[in-house]
Amino acid sequence: MALNKGDKAPDFNIPSSDNKMVNLENFKGQKVVLLFFPFAFTSVCTDELCQVRDEYKAYEGLGAIVCGISVDSPFTLAKFKSEQSYNFPLLSDFNQDVCKAYGCQYDEFVMGLRGVAKRSAFVIDKDGNIQYAEVLDNAGDIPNFAAIKETLESI
Repeated sequence: MALNKGDKAPDFNIPSSDNKMVNLENFKGQKVVLLFFPFAFTSVCTDELCQVRDEYKAYEGLGAIVCGISVDSPFTLAKFKSEQSYNFPLLSDFNQDVCKAYGCQYDEFVMGLRGVAKRSAFVIDKDGNIQYAEVLDNAGDIPNFAAIKETLESI
């Protein structure tokens, strides 16, 4: 089921690369950008998250926190975060519950892999409502960061 602007953002409780459980409620009263990505250590995912890392001050300036989410294990994400010096949380949806809840999951990805997160972006307002939703079918595409920032400015 696809989520749209105005929908309540589904809550979650999943481990971070820092071995802490993270719940959407932890960010209540803040603007949140959730970036789902297929796999750590792949070229497009690395490029996407490095772009966010390099522009993170702009997101902070807009009062937002960014979280990256993939189906990789928290241990893989910890190594990925360390190697790339990411300055925002990476969350493990290893059991694929969050991808399903947000409607951003491949039935079948490359090499027959199932349940992988589609590259997606969701902007959630301070009240927990989705204000921007972008789910990309092509894993080679990157979310529209300009539109994400415009949304953050407007809420």
